[in-house]
Amino acid sequence: IFGVDLKGMVTEWNRKAADMLGYTKGETMGKNFIQNFIQPENQDSVARILNRAMAGEEAANYELPLLSKSGRRLTVLLNATTRRDAKGSVIGVVGVGQDITEINELT
Repeated sequence: IFGVDLKGMVTEWNRKAADMLGYTKGETMGKNFIQNFIQPENQDSVARILNRAMAGEEAANYELPLLSKSGRRLTVLLNATTRRDAKGSVIGVVGVGQDITEINELT
């Protein structure tokens, strides 16, 4: 699970994300999610997904390519959900994903 604000900066980073990617919560908070954790060739498409989620159009089962701290390329099946404050205003996106790297490597 990760979260980003309207500027794309990381605001949430759970233990599973830390274990999978090798970055601690402290290393990710406040950093630009796309610039720091997405493979360069996929940054535009991921930006579109996050922007659509910020506009209220949630993404389901999007294959999100990630880059671990060690340089390993991972694929996560992502559901991106609009995050709102108590007044209903959009404040960012929460991403919940499942690592499908090994499944993709088998096919």
